[in-house]
Amino acid sequence: MRLAVDCMGGDHGPAVTLPACQSFLRKHPDAELLLVGTEQALAAVRGWERCTPVVATEVVTMDDPVEVALRRKKDSSMRVAISLLKAAEGQSARADACVSAGNTGALMAVARYVLKTLQGIDRPAIATVMPNRRDGFTTMLDLGANVDCTAEHLLQFAVMGSALVSAVEGKEEPTVGLLNIGEEAIKGSDTIKRAAELLRAAAAAGQLNFHGNVEGNDVFKGTTDIVVCDGFVGNVLLKASEGLASMMADFIRQEFTRNVFTRLAALAALPVLNRFKARVDPRRYNGGALLGLRGLVFKSHGSADAFAFENALARAYDAARNRLLDRVHDRILGTLQAAAPGPVVHAA
Repeated sequence: MRLAVDCMGGDHGPAVTLPACQSFLRKHPDAELLLVGTEQALAAVRGWERCTPVVATEVVTMDDPVEVALRRKKDSSMRVAISLLKAAEGQSARADACVSAGNTGALMAVARYVLKTLQGIDRPAIATVMPNRRDGFTTMLDLGANVDCTAEHLLQFAVMGSALVSAVEGKEEPTVGLLNIGEEAIKGSDTIKRAAELLRAAAAAGQLNFHGNVEGNDVFKGTTDIVVCDGFVGNVLLKASEGLASMMADFIRQEFTRNVFTRLAALAALPVLNRFKARVDPRRYNGGALLGLRGLVFKSHGSADAFAFENALARAYDAARNRLLDRVHDRILGTLQAAAPGPVVHAA
């Protein structure tokens, strides 16, 4: 498996991405990396085994507007890395998947421009998993690629999320919940109400398994396999849950280090504490798939450290190895073709 890595993306750039790549390569002896960055940044990787430096002359910063990333920085590390997923005429693509921690809006725009979307999908969406009480995961989308969404977009997210869970987890009819401020059908904005109508119609036609409206706490209860929302709400929920997990870990550490007696108690409870920390550590779940593209792109958190970025690389590697792109896109295409007579599906 060959991964293209945007080494310049994120808050920390090569200081995080390069050590993460080194650790990833040690654990995945059959993987190869195409490391994309400036010549100066890639000087340290010369001679690395199973690594190919790919020089880019520009960098998309975390606060660059989308139009700058798309129109002015055509030789950015982000764009070059994504372009490695696109097959040239008569040749196969150089990379099987791409990973970037860069500007989310820019990544979505550049990926959509370079790779194009799957037929029937208007916008790609970021999907990732979050742990729930059932010792499983809840798949959420969108988590930041699309701030403003129509009801039709939310329907497409539900279709893509269903395809993802079906392909990866083997659930033929995963349940879909629409994130709202209450379970009642009368609650929510006009867009949410309209989306619920479209989802109910799709469920009645046998295209989705729509559970109904869900609230924020249902994500962690595991009420549904999939929770759909716009990117603004999804990103806020994601960051709030990460902050809560971090705060709880800090509180526990403070209580166990108050005095000598609590420190002794901490030693006895250390195995339990370590398991708890691992279960709620958001770095373990880093790496969201941009679904709906004609290429496999993974988005890492911009603030990711080396451990978190390595997990994003591992997710992209597993997805490419298991042919996630083909399996998910085949399912999406089949579902959208079945829904084609309806008025809600738009061609890209």
